[in-house]
Amino acid sequence: MTETILNNAKLVLPDGTMQGHLVIRDGLIADMGPGTVNGGEDCEGDLLMPGLIELHTDNLERHIQPRPGVDWPHAAAIIAHDAELASVGITTVFDAMRVGSIPSGVGRYKAYARNLSQELLDLRRQGALRISHFLHLRAEVCSETLIEEMALFGPDDRVGIVSLMDHTPGQRQFRDISKLKAYVMGKNAITEAQFVEHVDRLRDVSARLGAVHEATAVAEARRYGAVLASHDDTTADQVAVSAAHGIRLAEFPTTPEAAAACRAQGIAIMMGAPNLIRGGSHSGNVAAADLAATDLLDIVSSDYVPASLLTSALQLGDIWGNLARGIATVTSTPAQATGLTDRGRIAPGLRADLVRCRPVAGSAVVRGVWSAGRRAA
Repeated sequence: MTETILNNAKLVLPDGTMQGHLVIRDGLIADMGPGTVNGGEDCEGDLLMPGLIELHTDNLERHIQPRPGVDWPHAAAIIAHDAELASVGITTVFDAMRVGSIPSGVGRYKAYARNLSQELLDLRRQGALRISHFLHLRAEVCSETLIEEMALFGPDDRVGIVSLMDHTPGQRQFRDISKLKAYVMGKNAITEAQFVEHVDRLRDVSARLGAVHEATAVAEARRYGAVLASHDDTTADQVAVSAAHGIRLAEFPTTPEAAAACRAQGIAIMMGAPNLIRGGSHSGNVAAADLAATDLLDIVSSDYVPASLLTSALQLGDIWGNLARGIATVTSTPAQATGLTDRGRIAPGLRADLVRCRPVAGSAVVRGVWSAGRRAA
């Protein structure tokens, strides 16, 4: 039996906070209560909250390709990614990997998810990772190879989320073609004529394959036993299609109209922490703070900045005047959305996934992280 005692902590509970102690035993929360008990670590009045649950992060890809054209050794990249997430309080992650490729032409991208996910799962089996990893397959319907790539995954691959992605130019995230043009031309150093060719090609792919790819992604999510999510819903009509697919999680709706339609359909609304912290979307879409102010935000994702997740939750606690509600957007609510009943709250019998932190100058200083009772950072 292993036991850890954490004293003098401000425990963030589902309905508020309590100054007290918490006991970890054999990887689970064994006990908690007010006051202190003999022995253990003095948390010096710091916040002690559930480990953060990250549903959508591109961070692993940044470690795999730290610069354009550089393919970093994958095992080293995965281990570094895992350690970075642990250091900012994330104890459960759904690693986002794109399925559905366009192997040639401007803006081409190749299949990588099956091999990379296998490397990640192998490291997990070897006990090389600090935190809990699941897969989040981003199913790009505007692609040429989605069906073949999704067929390579199955129920044993820890696929927790499948999100329906559609980057056909002129709608959703890039309904403003000028923003897509700036992004693609800047990233690929191409001419305007090449950009026009790129747009025409993607629209042709979408017209030929988009519908069958969307149906395939929905069916494959069911085969894996994964939660199905939408991505970048922009209109109420798009939300209605999402609801008809059985979607109950909306990633980054781009307009107040879409967010309101999600709320009406009982679909949980997820926004990006960088959007909240920066004060707006880098793509010109709806600001997360505006949705929070109108009660249209349920879950936060760090997206492309892992350290933003905890700070954003604290910021939401300030906006709402309710710390527990802010923390729930990165703990209990994402756990509920993905069917993880063993974590996301501080309660006896649940996994001892915990974060000790201290707010300083509007940011969160992480002072300790435990994953299933083991010190991870």
